[in-house]
Amino acid sequence: MHFHHLHFYVENAANWRDWFIQMLAFQPLTAFQQADRHTEVLAQGAIQIRLSAPLDQNGSVACYLQAHPPGVADIAFAVTDLDAWVSRARAQGARLPDPTAAALPGQTERCCQIQGWGDLCHTLVEVDPDWLERQPRGTYLSTIDHTVLNVPEGQLAAAIAWYAAVFGFEPRQSFTIETAHSGLCSQVIGHPDGTAQLPINQPSSQNSQIQEFLTHNRGAGIQHVALGCPDMVSTISAFRDRGLPLISVPFTYYDSLQLRSGAAEAEVDWRAIAAQSILVDWAADNTAARLLQTFTQPIFAEPTFFFEFIQRSRYRDGSRVKTAQGFGEGNFRALFEAIERAQMQRGSL
Repeated sequence: MHFHHLHFYVENAANWRDWFIQMLAFQPLTAFQQADRHTEVLAQGAIQIRLSAPLDQNGSVACYLQAHPPGVADIAFAVTDLDAWVSRARAQGARLPDPTAAALPGQTERCCQIQGWGDLCHTLVEVDPDWLERQPRGTYLSTIDHTVLNVPEGQLAAAIAWYAAVFGFEPRQSFTIETAHSGLCSQVIGHPDGTAQLPINQPSSQNSQIQEFLTHNRGAGIQHVALGCPDMVSTISAFRDRGLPLISVPFTYYDSLQLRSGAAEAEVDWRAIAAQSILVDWAADNTAARLLQTFTQPIFAEPTFFFEFIQRSRYRDGSRVKTAQGFGEGNFRALFEAIERAQMQRGSL
């Protein structure tokens, strides 16, 4: 199970197509109309973005936008045995609201949509076993690294259990973050036979950034998507030149970071990293296992969805080449505080 595409429901698909082209260097693939929607499809590397706007006020896109602000309505997974997954989902009581909603003109891949947590959907797209290896590399961005789901307080355990039962996701890291202002609880789940990873967050205080998202989104939903890139510094520099709004990181973060054990051996250009407000993390026992991360400001009018950019270093461990794992645990507090500063500017904290 791998990520196949992200499907956004928006008010104007053509405007957001232009945004993805201008800000993130995506390339347009096709556009088409169905009975209830107009859809634009873009791609970069192994990342496919679908943008749908409503044509029928009684259609599923319009109904979603009546209940929620624009955002990711469908996280699609690539699978190799669609019939087996559909049988499993039905056996676990999952709903299949619209089996044909994800089809593209001329598409030969079989697909089926399953109702996920809250109003989030998951389209399963049947691919052959070497599909992932055939995906191209993008100019700046290459892969969907992970997607983050926010749920109301008290729903975390139930959401984890649902994804385990329906899709076979397994728990991985868990985190609890508390600051002087707010906090969250997070559980990462991932698929044991694929690259799909889905951290799930719930708020631990009423003024948490997670609760702010839930309030504005009017329920559970995708807070952010992490896109992998092979060269973070040059990518973020290019995106800043294009006008993409990103979080700011105080220079005190880099002062404290260089006091961490292993900083001298981390082999990063601290000046270039700081100039682009990039967060850095590494394994306590292996400075070669580094993560570089940064985040956009919310891209829609309400403080809901944003993008993360992540670079996972590749390093040699004996005769094997490995990729850094984790989610930048050492950066979680710095990120949380950066988002809190934006909350303060909005007057919501």
